[in-house]
Amino acid sequence: MMYETTFIILAVAFGLFMAWGVGANDVANAMGTSVGSKALTIRRAILIAAIFEFAGAFFAGGAVTSTISKGITDVSFFTGQPELLVYGMLASLLAAAIWLMIASRYGWPVSTSHSIVGAIVGFTAVGIGMDAVHWDKVGTIAISWVVSPVLGMIFAYTLFVSVQRLIFNAKDPFLAAKRYVPWYIFLCAFIIFMVTFVKGLKYIGLDLSFQMDVLWSLILSLLVTLIGIRFVKRVQVDPQAEREFHYASVEKVFAVLMTFTACAMAFAHGSNDVANAVGPLAAVINIVTNQGELTVESATPAWILFLGGGGIVLGLITYGHKVIATIGTNITELTPSRGFAATLGAAAVVIFASGIGLPVSTTHTLVGAVLGVGLARGIGAINLRVMVTIFTSWVITLPAGALLAIIAFYIFKLIFGSQS
Repeated sequence: MMYETTFIILAVAFGLFMAWGVGANDVANAMGTSVGSKALTIRRAILIAAIFEFAGAFFAGGAVTSTISKGITDVSFFTGQPELLVYGMLASLLAAAIWLMIASRYGWPVSTSHSIVGAIVGFTAVGIGMDAVHWDKVGTIAISWVVSPVLGMIFAYTLFVSVQRLIFNAKDPFLAAKRYVPWYIFLCAFIIFMVTFVKGLKYIGLDLSFQMDVLWSLILSLLVTLIGIRFVKRVQVDPQAEREFHYASVEKVFAVLMTFTACAMAFAHGSNDVANAVGPLAAVINIVTNQGELTVESATPAWILFLGGGGIVLGLITYGHKVIATIGTNITELTPSRGFAATLGAAAVVIFASGIGLPVSTTHTLVGAVLGVGLARGIGAINLRVMVTIFTSWVITLPAGALLAIIAFYIFKLIFGSQS
């Protein structure tokens, strides 16, 4: 192939841009509830996210990447013209990154997965042909628009109701919080470790059996719970704060839990969603280094995961505050107990969905979970105007990514031409 060096440079640049977009928009999934509930300051949240998002992306970020992201495109249509796939993947990265930048500018929490899927569908359907798209896969993704937020809402609603009954309705809510929060810490840790083992670590060659995944998750969750208990014991009743807000001391106990949740969610998110940025990048690198030969799978080099992790952190630090504000404060008022229910509800849905093979959006699930917590307090606790804006941004994500990718695809085709 001609222009090999140019393609690699463009792929790296666009991949970094896309990773920046993931950090600017999607990291709010891990940090928005923690900041909005005031369990963490924005600075601490960014520091935690920077460390754990990068660690998740680099150490468990998907060492086997399909050259055709998420199975959307039929590779056989590119036989004899591999350069078209290169143009398409470059166009998809650029298009999805631009859309994420626009969405982040306005504080819209959109799905990075749907952004890249919309882009790939767009260039494939228009640039190659409608038959080259696996429409059944696209249909399944569209169904997840409804399934993700609904499941997140149900799980979070159920969790928050349990918190209300076990703790807030108790004779002594503070003592009840100290009694039950360690159990919630264990549940939170177990779900997050399961997410990591089942969805993340298999990509670095650590593909354990499901029984071993459960065993290690139980052991590590017990260790985390013991650490959490030490911090919970340090929390004392604050009479001054109690006069201003009756449950202030109870919420301090939940703030301990939210810190653990934030660290774990950031790691899990980095390990799962970095593929949205490095998948198409790895595809381009694979095609170019194999002189245009289309292979189905390829190992993702460590430097690509490093690039993806670095880009995510950069996006979070420079532009992540807008979407964090939307998730954390604009949908409904969050406290540490409410933020915990939303975060753990979303995590539970992610691990449940991965177990049955249902593609769900982390963003959609988290927004649905926050909505569920709001509903537990009554419809009046929800900012319906913000929700309408969010739902609208979800609907236009696929067509927006598709349109931008089509334009970029034809620009690349015009510049580089056909090399077959």
